Amino acid sequence: MKIKSAEFEISASDLKSCPNWQLPEFAFIGRSNVGKSSIINMLTERRALAMASSVPGKTKLINFFRVNANWAMVDLPGYGYARVATQDKHEFNTAVAAYIEKRTVLAAVFVLIDSRLEPQAIDLDFLRWLTGCDVEYSLVFTKTDKQSATQTQAAVDTFLAALADFVAEPPPVFTSSSVTKAGRKEILAYIAETLAARRS
Repeated sequence: MKIKSAEFEISASDLKSCPNWQLPEFAFIGRSNVGKSSIINMLTERRALAMASSVPGKTKLINFFRVNANWAMVDLPGYGYARVATQDKHEFNTAVAAYIEKRTVLAAVFVLIDSRLEPQAIDLDFLRWLTGCDVEYSLVFTKTDKQSATQTQAAVDTFLAALADFVAEPPPVFTSSSVTKAGRKEILAYIAETLAARRS
């Protein structure tokens, strides 16, 4: 897939503020500071399309980006710095929970995981909730440039083993780096396949 155009559309504070369009949306979510904005910029090859912040958890709104005029990327707030009760991690942002559960044009969710870390409880808790939603999702292990390929694969294997406690079939998995652009071709190919399937 070639990205010919990518532009910021709107920021929404809740579901009713989301764009009233029929463009298929691909949402990116993960712990704060996992690299959501960076991966959107890498995929679109627009250096400052999504604004990355040095302050973890600063993104509070749902940010929409129109791509090639016929689909969209969505930057969802990170969930690592939420001050919420530990029993319901998805309540880190009720607007995001409503978006994932009720947004009819949502085609797939990319859940970003820091490849350098052991499986984090907050990631697993979010994925446990997400598996109960009627939405396709995949895992993107980020920041792979900061370690060897062997270390990244070991991290992926360890995470999938933890995920197997509540997921029968593992979701699609991608490894990526916003620095080396690793994973860009594979993620865009997945998006293209998903778009083609929705049109058929």
